[in-house]
Amino acid sequence: MSFAPLLEAAPAIPLHAFAAMAALVLGTVQLAAPKGTLPHRALGWVWIVLMLVVALSSFWIHQIRLMGPWSPIHLLSVFALVMLAFGVAAARTRNIRRHKITMISIFFGALVIAGLFTLMPGRIMHQVIFGG
Repeated sequence: MSFAPLLEAAPAIPLHAFAAMAALVLGTVQLAAPKGTLPHRALGWVWIVLMLVVALSSFWIHQIRLMGPWSPIHLLSVFALVMLAFGVAAARTRNIRRHKITMISIFFGALVIAGLFTLMPGRIMHQVIFGG
């Protein structure tokens, strides 16, 4: 495993990848930890900021071009931004069920499933994990 391919990429790519990795780790902690506590809320805001960085930085990544400079992954970023707002609104209005479903969906859809696609041959994270 070598971070060299990631560190040699355009600046938006390592920013995006390291924020996503941090969000994946923190999200896993959040899913396992007690809910409704002060640490849950504080770390939840950190996770929101990390996810904002992940989603927003993707708009400067154009490795896959299917519609001009854009790809379907950019639609996922728009969706993630909208869902983050819904998830925060649900928590603020004490709709815990909606908050839980929204945040778990973002975690698995935007981090886990999308993250697995970054491991496909030819992608930078494939090079990082599996080499050349």
